[in-house]
Amino acid sequence: MKTINRICSVALIICLVALLAPLPSLQAENSSISTHARAAALIDVESGRILYSSRGDEPMLIASLTKIMTAIVAIENGKLSDKVKVGKNAFAKEGSSLFLKNGEEMTLENMLYGLMLRSGNDAATAIAEHVGGSEEGFVYLMNTKAEELGLTRSHFANPHGLDAEGHYSSANDLARLTAYAMHNPVFKQIVKTEVKTADNPYEKWDYKWLNKNKMLRLYEGADGVKTGYTKKALRCLVSSATRGGQQLVAVTLNDGNDWNDHAALLDFGFTRYPLKTVVERGEKIKGHEYVTGQDFAYPFSPGEEARLVTKLILNEPSTATASPKTARSTDFGLRGVLVLQLGGQEIGRIPVYQPGTLPPEQTPYAKKFNSAMAAEYPAHTWFQALGSALRALFGRIHHQ
Repeated sequence: MKTINRICSVALIICLVALLAPLPSLQAENSSISTHARAAALIDVESGRILYSSRGDEPMLIASLTKIMTAIVAIENGKLSDKVKVGKNAFAKEGSSLFLKNGEEMTLENMLYGLMLRSGNDAATAIAEHVGGSEEGFVYLMNTKAEELGLTRSHFANPHGLDAEGHYSSANDLARLTAYAMHNPVFKQIVKTEVKTADNPYEKWDYKWLNKNKMLRLYEGADGVKTGYTKKALRCLVSSATRGGQQLVAVTLNDGNDWNDHAALLDFGFTRYPLKTVVERGEKIKGHEYVTGQDFAYPFSPGEEARLVTKLILNEPSTATASPKTARSTDFGLRGVLVLQLGGQEIGRIPVYQPGTLPPEQTPYAKKFNSAMAAEYPAHTWFQALGSALRALFGRIHHQ
């Protein structure tokens, strides 16, 4: 009975979020702001809107910014309490290192802190071999995740970011990846940590890692995320900051003045594109008895909000003879969507419900995760939802 209830719960979640799949973001117009970077991007984390982009779609070397993908893939596919063993491939890995001993064991959680705070290439390799079964297996997971997130100008060849053929990303892709990752509470906690200590079984003292990301100490509200450097990629940086409930992520590739450029980019975003809530969960739709199923906020530039257009699209009955009682039992009170458009482009859609039938609230990260599942296994009725849940369940088992 517990198994049946669990499957039904999964089916319900899939059905409720079937209309919440991520939408292409409306890219803001570039202004007079500029950086010293070869490529740069700025994104609003909540909406996914690109607020600034310069050569943002150009594939480039990204050095240790790679580890943003490594971390989120490991968090989503691994168990934080697992012991990760350092093998011969990870031991004495070239480049930045935690100086882990061959055969040493450390929890995946601590290994992730070393990965993101000190950019340990040895940690990256050990994590990859543990979570993916091999470095090649983990790279497959990285590229699968990139495809899932729509990162069309990214391809990964390793988990650490050392220069390699077929290993690249773009400023816009890294902005979208990081915005996604910052919805994960584990990732978010790791990258904002300034100092971390971890057990060291080989010495009398513990490991103590100071975060290389100086933005945490230089910029008010900074809360992540990763530095990077190789001789070919040169200085690369992804930073994030939160002010007034709005979180932004800035990306620069090949930038010799990145700390100052990131401060300027973040200031620009907070000043010109403040996040504004335009729809609140449970709000009644004018002229109808229905209510909205979630909040919706968007970063508008001056004058843009006045051009916002909304359109209500109601679901058609399943059959011409379906009774209201039958309809309510199969759609969980979902009546349609409220589509929001700006400049003729759709920027969001909000599910609309019969009053009293709102589903439980979800975190933004859960919405994004379940939306991806719902897009792969669509469901419009209870029975379709159950079938979709089973396909998702057995599909995942088959791939494990």
